[in-house]
Amino acid sequence: METQAVKPQEQDTKKTIHISGSEAVVRSLIAEGVDVLYGYPGGAIMPVYDELYKFQDQIQHVLTRHEQGATHSAQGYARISGKVGVAMATSGPGATNLITGIADAQIDSTPMVCITGQVGSHLLGTDAFQETDIVGISTPVTKWNTQVTKASEIPEAIAKAFYIAKSGRPGPVLIDITKDAQFETFDFEYKKCKGIRSYTPTPKTNTETLQAAAALINNAKKPLVVWGQGVVLGEAEAEFKAVIEKAGLPSAWTILGASALPTTHDLNVGMVGMHGNYAPNVLTNECDVLIAIGMRFDDRVTGDLSRYAKQAKIVHFEIDPAEVDKNVKTEVAVLGNSKTTLAELLPLLKENTHTNWHQKFKDLYAVEYEKVIQHDLHPTKEGLTMGEVLKEINIQSKGNAAIVSDVGQHQMVACRYAEFNKTKSNITSGGLGTMGFALPAAIGAKMGAPERDVVAIIGDGGYQMTIQELGTIFQTKVPVKIVVLNNEFLGMVRQWQQLFFDKRYASTEIQNPDFVAIAKGYSIEAQKVTKRGDLKEAVKDMMACKDAYFLEVAVEKEDNVFPMIPTGASVSDIRLS
Repeated sequence: METQAVKPQEQDTKKTIHISGSEAVVRSLIAEGVDVLYGYPGGAIMPVYDELYKFQDQIQHVLTRHEQGATHSAQGYARISGKVGVAMATSGPGATNLITGIADAQIDSTPMVCITGQVGSHLLGTDAFQETDIVGISTPVTKWNTQVTKASEIPEAIAKAFYIAKSGRPGPVLIDITKDAQFETFDFEYKKCKGIRSYTPTPKTNTETLQAAAALINNAKKPLVVWGQGVVLGEAEAEFKAVIEKAGLPSAWTILGASALPTTHDLNVGMVGMHGNYAPNVLTNECDVLIAIGMRFDDRVTGDLSRYAKQAKIVHFEIDPAEVDKNVKTEVAVLGNSKTTLAELLPLLKENTHTNWHQKFKDLYAVEYEKVIQHDLHPTKEGLTMGEVLKEINIQSKGNAAIVSDVGQHQMVACRYAEFNKTKSNITSGGLGTMGFALPAAIGAKMGAPERDVVAIIGDGGYQMTIQELGTIFQTKVPVKIVVLNNEFLGMVRQWQQLFFDKRYASTEIQNPDFVAIAKGYSIEAQKVTKRGDLKEAVKDMMACKDAYFLEVAVEKEDNVFPMIPTGASVSDIRLS
């Protein structure tokens, strides 16, 4: 009889073999095509780590410096690769440290499987050392979770986890495995999950709704498309492009939808939302048909719902029925995966150009350019702006880099000014707005797409929330590019304090350490830029470096991000200053 101490056998999902639960975990992950996972070991998950050691030629484990870093790295990997990201931790604090990343993945529809160790089943409910009810804690922020107490339950649980995480509207799943289940042996056989009773990940598309949607679009005089991440998750970029080009539809994006259509495309009219572009926000309240594709009408997009697109008929293409009519009442809802529904919509559409309507977008862009954009990208003042840093990155990367941004002013600037030529190029924390996301997510993104340049854009505040992940870069040698835009403030909060709290900068000015010295302490090449004349060469050096690189840029301390829709205001009330 084989035990968990024997040498790993050749992976075979058809042949039944007698192994431990911990070996079953590793074999199941390999069967699902997992080549890398992120985690942090501990007592309750140690048997699985012992098996990972034996299978390290088949699956890479990345030791992050904090469990939250493991989840964000798994998110970055998933977002750029389209695969399921995997994170692993021990029980108690190890498991609870995953929660922020799990919640982030849930609201941003990121496919992720988290595996946690748990105390022995005989100790459940006794408040044993490092026992936490992680299933109860994670229930509100997972797509599905389960606790495994017997080794024989492991293969089916993992198979279901991967199926649920990736199918339909993606999301995070958590499997909690007791320690005795990891030691117990059983006859192992792995079968991938292909369906679950009562779970319908992709709703059936109604042909009549497609025809109704096409009729509204064909008859529209002032149509506007707002697309979100559903286009990217559905891998529907080609179908989306074909639809808007045939019907001549001006198209705007949410921050998670960015890069599904190249930034320079003629029909790309910019970003909607609180710090989005002037034209698509204002003209949301002038369009006659608003076509929402793979987006959920988040409050940062809509502003005051009572004054959002009331004149328009809403057509909503959506995979999740729960999002339809949740925030905005639709005229027509087309359910299904965007790749399928847009392909079926295309032959129903008439060719159009909407020339006069497009001119309105161009006219309003000219207003925004004069009042905002030219000052961000071509400043006349002495201090550096965040916008000109992004402009230089665009030049050096030719718009082909994947931009991983943290949360704050720099995030909005990155989303507004980064050029995207390729899909899956804008990786950021959207719905949860998690400071500390970017550094570990950039590690995962670079590992998920090693052939791409990955540039993390981070503020000095968020950077210090997960700065320990420089240790992960030091150990793995992942060649990410790190740009910290340092204004010595928690910039977004400071902007609100300036505009709405009479400049009472309560707890937002931040004293920072020597970031360059810290990076060099991790053997990461680093430099700091304080003068405009040094920026071009510094960015050029960073992009040319074959290894990890840290660049700190001292930017204006009290610059604000405009345009801006104040909280509770209408999209029509967007401010340019």
